[in-house]
Amino acid sequence: MRLAVVSPFVDRRHGTERALAELLERLAHTYHCEIHLYANRVEDLSVNNSGGVLPSGTGGIFWHKVPSVPGPHVLQFLCWFLLNSVCRRWDRWVHGVCYDLVLSPGINCLDADVVLVHALFHRLRELARAEGLASTAPGLLRRLHRRSYYALLTAFERRIYADPKVSLAAVSQRTAGLLEKYFGRQDVRVIPNGVDTAQFSPSRRLALRPEARLRRKIQESDFVLLLIGNDWQVKGLETVLRAMSALRELPIRLIAAGEDSPDTFRERAELLGISDQCRFEPAREDPLDFYAAADLYVSPSREDSFGLPVAGAVFGSHVIVKPRLGPICSSAENVNPSGSGRGISRNNSPSELMHRHFAE
Repeated sequence: MRLAVVSPFVDRRHGTERALAELLERLAHTYHCEIHLYANRVEDLSVNNSGGVLPSGTGGIFWHKVPSVPGPHVLQFLCWFLLNSVCRRWDRWVHGVCYDLVLSPGINCLDADVVLVHALFHRLRELARAEGLASTAPGLLRRLHRRSYYALLTAFERRIYADPKVSLAAVSQRTAGLLEKYFGRQDVRVIPNGVDTAQFSPSRRLALRPEARLRRKIQESDFVLLLIGNDWQVKGLETVLRAMSALRELPIRLIAAGEDSPDTFRERAELLGISDQCRFEPAREDPLDFYAAADLYVSPSREDSFGLPVAGAVFGSHVIVKPRLGPICSSAENVNPSGSGRGISRNNSPSELMHRHFAE
């Protein structure tokens, strides 16, 4: 089978893109699919030149580099949306390349046959509206830019997700429920993400622990919280900082890992008097280093389609503090029914949750 896959970028430092990279590798090497990947950039994935030829009976991944345009995110997205379509049409008309299926992780084109739904901008826009003028919300211009971006993406979602000719696959039952709520789709397939248990295991995490903590100058008596992800406002980082401020008598430290700018949250930590207890680190290809350094995974997220970092923590036998809200809890239980990790899921204040954990 010959597939066209459309994604702005692929790497192993972001949740959706990591899941896509793993999927493409298996489709190419296990199921011998010929995959033509249209993306601005590709990292951490073995690809062939777009003009190459595969031996008969084998699969592979061809990268067709789509030009990128600098500027505000809205402009970048609109150019990406247009240019990936132009590149695919050029390959079809000039080079005679035809595809059996067009696959898109999220909203990337109007002609996708199958869309893998990881996040819904209808839901994210609701959260942004509810957030209002929170203390750690970005500045006015950034909020206006985010609103325009969300408005654009929700318009595309209505156009694409409501079309019954487009097959939808959701990463969790919660996401499937939201697709039914917003677009009336009752035919969504639920395909949860998986976890590589050879990589995310208690033994491997513990073996990496001394070096991971030493490199960060973490003392043996320090109790380290971990939060991984992007869009820290939605992920609940503000909640974690407030909890730490309320528990200053305890030797708590925090590692927040992701691609967000830490400036706003660093300022918030300084106002709360806990800046020396917080580390803000960029995402990395092998996130197990973060888990190795930590004692407790915290996930007070307001919205998560699946919660890959939580699933990784479950398999690493971390204790997890998470809200009672569904997608994170159910997804982690689905991928690890054996329950090697332990969750604390209560509707208490963050400081009370941590007090109870230390008491236990």
